[in-house]
Amino acid sequence: MRILFDSKLSLFKEPFGTLLPGQTCTLHIHIPKTVAATQVSCLLCQSDGSVPMSVPMLPAGKHGVYEIFEGSFSLKTTGLYFYHFQITAPSGTFRLYKYGDDTNMEAGEQWQVSCIPADFETPDWSRGATIYQIFPDRFHRVGESDLSGKLQPYTVHENWNDEVQWQPDANGRILNNDFFGGNFRGIIEKMDYIASLGVTVIYLNPISKSFSSHRYDTADYKTPDPMLGTEAEFTELCDAAHKRGIKVILDGVYSHTGSDSLYFDKNRSFGGIGAYCTKASPYFSWFQFRQWPDSYHSWWDFDTLPTVNKLDPGFLEYIITGEDSVIAHWLKAGCDGFRLDVADELPNEFLVLLKKRMRKIKPDSLLMGEVWEDASNKYAYGQLRRYFVDGELDSIMNYPFRTAILQFLRGHDQGYNLKNTVMTIAENYPPQVLLSNMNLLSSHDSPRILTALVDDFDGSRAEKAKRHLSAQEYDIAVQRFKMAAFLQYTLPGSPSLYYADEAGMEGHNDPFNRRTYPWGREDPALLTFFRLLGQLRKSQAPLRLGDIQFFHNEGQCIGFTRIWQNKTLRIYINRSSREWDVSGGNVLFGANLQETAPTWVRIAPMGFCITEA
Repeated sequence: MRILFDSKLSLFKEPFGTLLPGQTCTLHIHIPKTVAATQVSCLLCQSDGSVPMSVPMLPAGKHGVYEIFEGSFSLKTTGLYFYHFQITAPSGTFRLYKYGDDTNMEAGEQWQVSCIPADFETPDWSRGATIYQIFPDRFHRVGESDLSGKLQPYTVHENWNDEVQWQPDANGRILNNDFFGGNFRGIIEKMDYIASLGVTVIYLNPISKSFSSHRYDTADYKTPDPMLGTEAEFTELCDAAHKRGIKVILDGVYSHTGSDSLYFDKNRSFGGIGAYCTKASPYFSWFQFRQWPDSYHSWWDFDTLPTVNKLDPGFLEYIITGEDSVIAHWLKAGCDGFRLDVADELPNEFLVLLKKRMRKIKPDSLLMGEVWEDASNKYAYGQLRRYFVDGELDSIMNYPFRTAILQFLRGHDQGYNLKNTVMTIAENYPPQVLLSNMNLLSSHDSPRILTALVDDFDGSRAEKAKRHLSAQEYDIAVQRFKMAAFLQYTLPGSPSLYYADEAGMEGHNDPFNRRTYPWGREDPALLTFFRLLGQLRKSQAPLRLGDIQFFHNEGQCIGFTRIWQNKTLRIYINRSSREWDVSGGNVLFGANLQETAPTWVRIAPMGFCITEA
């Protein structure tokens, strides 16, 4: 018989998840009587490897063949902590780790618990939001913008439905300097369309003046790219969104600039005052030169993206602390927060200062970070990131959920891994962050979800440009996509639609995930499905704010509840090839339901539903 302890269940640990300073946490461990344990303790230490605190676990009763030991502790200091158990018996003393069994008690890592600041709050509007991500150049174009200040060279497609440019130039470089002319006025014109999807937050990929179409090579942080329009038009966009109850967040790219920029000016497009041109530049201290001017640190060795010293006083003033800093500039122009590109590369001190300034200017602004792993225990560049234990970030791009959903729907998981991933993130993240997480299926950095669900092709760009789903593959992908979206919209967090996914867009990774929205060629059934999902989420508070508990996760069938203020919703997903009879109730939403009755529902293969208990 095994020793029993599961930190995700209240039977063994209470409260669930993260702790506040001074909050009491009680642990119970169930040890078989045959072990004859004489002394049990929990050894708890901070992530820095400091001397562990020993928490005595005392006998607290019996349950069948188990003896129960109980211990309590509280933490004074915020931080990431790890713990395991030490058990003494007549046979000797041993330690119990997370996946320990009869053959190896110390298998796997230790359990973790985070202590977070008592005043750590996320904006109310970010909890359970519905996000729409727009790659601005490719969403919608209205009229023509004044391109007199546009960085050269560039091309503009006359045909909105052209393929994106993917071929290298004569020097083998991918310049990303072909544009389709998507602009602020185009987004404004489609604001009612966006609202019809139940969207409450628009996330825009970079809008600042830049050379490339992706605009992660910032040329001027405070000026919109001329292709997009004017700052006044951006403010008009924010006003149009706010009138419909929609917030707007911008991409903040502060780990690097463009080489063709006001700050570096390698091409001398900005008058020769950049750090590349003169050591007397006001921006010279921002950059790290090995040998000035041609040898410098750059992002992933792309020489068009020189990295900056994020803690340089001049850079901090320009981006954060100055009266008209970049952060202040855009918040005052109408935006409601920022998504931080490559958050792992921004020091903890930078994030703390940034969040503090944002909240001073706009108290309910949101700070989201691009993190691809579990952000609660993320190490980057040899340091533990303190995103939650210092209250630095309100939200994370939730790639772990995406990976787990894909694995389940591709048939590589019977359900256990999906449950384990969801509950691990729920346990490790502060509850307010969990509800604010950006739960994505596609993004500008990943293949379109329709493609990812059926096609593992990893060939050349030339091959990917010609690769499209067959009619049969598309039907399978759509069926899986609906199930993936159903999960995305019913799990804790903020579901995020990448523009045109709802229209049936497909495509492999960059640049084929950045094609133009196919206006007039949408998949109407898929579009209707997403409008219904958006309405469902708006009408059901448990889907936005409720706690989650799984009650089934095997045989390619998933079942969980979302509970909020005495209201319980039951969610069922049948990925298997057989029918599944489940508990009944009022069916609020579903697909592929064979029969329904007051006490039971029969779900066909590849079906799903929500019932109200």
